[in-house]
Amino acid sequence: MNIKSLKLVCFSPTGTSKAIVQEIARGIDHSNGELTDITRPDARKQPLQTSENELLIIGVPVYMGRVPALVTEWLHVLQAHNTPAVCVVVYGNRLYDDALVELKDILTNCGCKPIAGAAFIGEHSFSTPETPTAAGRPDASDLHHAGSFGRKIQEKLRSVSSVDQIPGVTVPGCHPYRGVPCHPYPRDSMFWNVDFIAVSDACTRCGACAEGCPVGAIDRENSRVIDTEKCITCCACIRHCPSHARTIKPGLVRDASVRLNTLYKERKEPEFFL
Repeated sequence: MNIKSLKLVCFSPTGTSKAIVQEIARGIDHSNGELTDITRPDARKQPLQTSENELLIIGVPVYMGRVPALVTEWLHVLQAHNTPAVCVVVYGNRLYDDALVELKDILTNCGCKPIAGAAFIGEHSFSTPETPTAAGRPDASDLHHAGSFGRKIQEKLRSVSSVDQIPGVTVPGCHPYRGVPCHPYPRDSMFWNVDFIAVSDACTRCGACAEGCPVGAIDRENSRVIDTEKCITCCACIRHCPSHARTIKPGLVRDASVRLNTLYKERKEPEFFL
């Protein structure tokens, strides 16, 4: 099957999903590719349109075992026409639960034909130098696997002459899904509306944190002011701060960071479904 172009989509507050999607695309080795990064609010204002002559690769992080609600909202208006699609979820070495099957279902309902799926590991949002979880991932090994996955997708496409001949893909997950995607957490979750960011005197108010926030929760004039109702605890502001002025303060999120570090030290490897 001849693919006219690649359309890459990622929601990637800390860059992990984006790195994986781009490496999969390199493995496919197509000369015509376009990246749509929907991390920032403005990027989610326009719906995506695709056709059966394109290959859609979508990478999203896993929040408590589900696709983040704000990503789900954007994907539900995706306009596809029998478009072959690759579903990719990136999780922080805990569990990806039903996120992959949920992403597959969403794309199917939008007119896509999922042909492959994968679950990769990225450094957990709550990972810190003191309590690391999957630190530095995706690493060189993960990216090698991503490239190899891309080459296998290319082989699958070359083995058929049309999208209708492409076998579908089965991925793990439960129906109905476990958990409720919201904010990305249910309103009764311990992480809902939590004040967990400490800002030190090293802050220069450069605005990098506000610029990188995927939900516009940080005041652009005073970066110490955070709208906790908007905040999705992605910790992108901590990662983006050039002065290292932002950290996780003592409380629920730091306690979760300690638990993750204790319970999920063992390295997990990417999983592929073709």
